[in-house]
Amino acid sequence: MSAVNVYRAHGPDAPTESLLTMLAVVATCVLAAGYGRGVHELWHRRGAGAVLPAWRVGAFGAGVLVVLAADQGPVHALAESSFAGHMTQHMLLLLVAGPLLAAGAAGLPLSLAAPPPLRRLFARCRVASPVRRLRRPTAYALLAGAAQMVALWFWHLPGPYVAAVDRPAVHYVEHLCLLGTAWLFWAPVLGAARHRPPAPVTVLLLVGTMLPASALGAVLTFAPEPIYPVRVLGPDPLTDQQLAGLLMWAPMDVAVLVAALSVFLRWLLQMAGDLDGPPPAPPAPPGRPVEARSEGTAR
Repeated sequence: MSAVNVYRAHGPDAPTESLLTMLAVVATCVLAAGYGRGVHELWHRRGAGAVLPAWRVGAFGAGVLVVLAADQGPVHALAESSFAGHMTQHMLLLLVAGPLLAAGAAGLPLSLAAPPPLRRLFARCRVASPVRRLRRPTAYALLAGAAQMVALWFWHLPGPYVAAVDRPAVHYVEHLCLLGTAWLFWAPVLGAARHRPPAPVTVLLLVGTMLPASALGAVLTFAPEPIYPVRVLGPDPLTDQQLAGLLMWAPMDVAVLVAALSVFLRWLLQMAGDLDGPPPAPPAPPGRPVEARSEGTAR
């Protein structure tokens, strides 16, 4: 058993961790139930699949399942035993759960599920001048990208990371920050088309976000000695840290590059379609131009 297992399994905060786990599961289920209620009400009014396609609902459901899987079962046990396991949790939240939840376009369903007073409060907030400026697609995308990078770097500094390992409450705050910023970050990329920034801005956002994450992964991979205290790493501290760095570096780069290329290619295809213009109209039958002129004269 590794040092971190001994420390966490027999620590004084084990009851607190169990309580927080239960609260996290309940909160996740409430979120899923609210989304489901909003979708039901929306489809009851407009018809099944209208406004919110079924694939978006499925994506949100899959995202909820990934969140639960990341904090429970084998993944959680692996995270308790090594830094690489903990990094696996983070990548599931950042690169799987976050994009799936963002693809679910949860804003409208959750608004419909909220009580009327809370719904009116949300409506007033949405029309406030500062919020309107932040809700502009480009401003929102840049803010979300900056928030994710700050959260990613902050929670992988030695001090905050050790605090998250030592204290269950801080650990759940860490996961909430990573999941929340990932959800916000992927929303301009995978959310409703009307909320997306221009394609060049999206590509720059994705690439600009990838670079700091790659730098952090490179630091962890190529550090000549452990950056974190040995007690929060696996049996071979340096190897565990290097593996964690690779788990951050490679999947993050692949996911972001695939997304950036998809956005770029879709933009090129759209530009090519605009340059081609609409197809030419079929020739009018004989006598049709005379009728059109007669109609124009009548007007």
